[in-house]
Parts: sequence; C-alpha cells; structure tokens
Amino acid sequence: MSGVQEVTVTSAEAGQRLDRWMKRRFPGVTQGQVQKWLRKGQVRLNGGRVKADHRVESGEVVRVPPIDPEAAAPPPSRPVVGPAEAEMMRGLVIYEDDDILALNKPAGLAVQGGAKTLIHIDGMLDVFGEGEARPRLVHRLDRDTGGVLLLAKSRAVAATLSLAFQQHRIGKTYWAITKGVPHPLFGRIDMRIEKAGEPGREKMRGTEQGQSALTDYQTVETAGQKAAFLALRPHTGRTHQIRVHLSAIGTPIVGDRKYGGAGAVLEGLPNQMHLFCRQMHVPRRGRPPLVVTADLTGGMATSWSIFGFSRPDDLEWPDE
Repeated sequence: MSGVQEVTVTSAEAGQRLDRWMKRRFPGVTQGQVQKWLRKGQVRLNGGRVKADHRVESGEVVRVPPIDPEAAAPPPSRPVVGPAEAEMMRGLVIYEDDDILALNKPAGLAVQGGAKTLIHIDGMLDVFGEGEARPRLVHRLDRDTGGVLLLAKSRAVAATLSLAFQQHRIGKTYWAITKGVPHPLFGRIDMRIEKAGEPGREKMRGTEQGQSALTDYQTVETAGQKAAFLALRPHTGRTHQIRVHLSAIGTPIVGDRKYGGAGAVLEGLPNQMHLFCRQMHVPRRGRPPLVVTADLTGGMATSWSIFGFSRPDDLEWPDE
C-alpha cells in the first residue's frame, strides 16, 4: 500500500475534470472508488474538498490517499485498435467540423471502460487523432442506449460543451418503445430521483429528497395497448432519468430489466433496451444551433420495422 501522495497538475493536464484526471493518473482505480474518496474528503485539491466535476488547473496540487499497488496498476492492456475496429469507429461518424465530432453509438458498446470493460468508445478514439488532436468525451450514454454521442476536438471546445450540458442548454430528443401505453398520452414527469442500494448494485429511485428531474414525453404511435413509441425530452440530465421516470408511470422501456423487471419484456422483439438518443440541438454563438440526428440501427431499427412505426423529426412540443 502506497502512502499519501501530493501530485501536481501539469499544464498538459489543465482543463480536465478531476475524476477523469484521477482515472488517467491511476487507470486501475475504479470510478466508484474515486467518487467515494471525493465524498469522504480523502481526495483534496490545494488542501480543500472538491467535487468530481471541478476542472483542474496547471500547478494545482491533488492529495491522493494511499492506493493498493495492484489496484493502481492499469487494467490488462488490449491490442492496438486493428483495421476492423478502426473501420467500425469511422463508420459511426454522423457529423464532423473543426470543433465537434458526433458518433451514432451502437447499443451494447460502452462509452468508457472499467475493471471488466476493455472495449469501449474512449479506448478507440486514437482512430481520430492522438495527443491534443484526440477527441474528448463531453457526456455519456448508457452502455445499452444508442444514438448521438458528441465529442470535442479540443480542450477549449470540451470545456464549452461540458458547461452547456451542465446548464442543460443542449436540447436532447430520445425515442423509446415502452411496454404498454402511458396515460395521459403526453405530459411532463416531474419526479426527484436519487441513488440507492448496496455498492455495485445501486439503482436510481424516486424520492422527495432526491435531485430535481424533469422529462417531457409524447406518444407518437401505439401498437394497441401492448406497446407505444414515445418521443422524450429530458430537461435535466440525471443518471437513468428517462428509465426511472417511464417505469414510475407504469410503462417501462422494453428490455429495461433493471427498472422494469420481467414486466419490461415484450416477446418477439430484439432482446435489448429500446432507448435511443435520436437528436441533439447544440447552441452556437452567432449561428443557428447545430442539429445532429442519428438513424436507428440494430435492434431498434428492427423493432421499428416490426411495428411499422414512423420516424418523424418535426414533432411540436409545448415550449415551442
């Protein structure tokens, strides 16, 4: 077990979130462990407590608690991205300019790695450039959620986009197939949520003491009373927000066993969670918003064909 370390942030590391800085410095330490240290004040910045999303600056000193050398070791290395993986990653690109790269992330592919996740988007971004030219993650999608994933092509753009996500200025439209039809057919779900459960088995749940969470939804089409195609706009970005909200109103997302259990299963459809980030509206100073749209792929495209659902992007929302 190593002792307490005082690590100085370098100029090349400036602008990173503290939790991501920790993961890059100590790649074998889990995200959960980093979060625990931060909650308990065991990780400190310039002697004071700090949150995970603090962006470190050059010269700042991070106190790092004792780390087991085995835990601090990087996870087993994976082969260099081969031609097939490189071709796959390039095939995911749906938009690119000087600042932003957007991918259509497949369901089932993780955005970031962990102790048991060696193949993930973040681990294959060298395909698009190395060093300062390597694209940067600015938000996440669940492993089982497909659709629009934005990447920044510089630290400055990453900071701008991250702030826009934090301030909920980036509009997001999700599509989902639910088990059953919601009543009413459209509306707003206003339910606070928080994390609960044992470490490693946590789930989000509705609670009066949780963080505010708002989701607008509208039913676009139905398949009798068996299933519905919903368009959704989350106004906040809480973990698993849409999944918890739809389960709470009695219409869990098809395939979402975590929040819908056996009641989320619909025979005859692909065995996956039917949630997809269809579109993002990104504000740009002095220009119209950038609108990035992802086409349905894989099991989602199959299910849309089975039901014969339409694919409209001109829906009207109450705030428009």
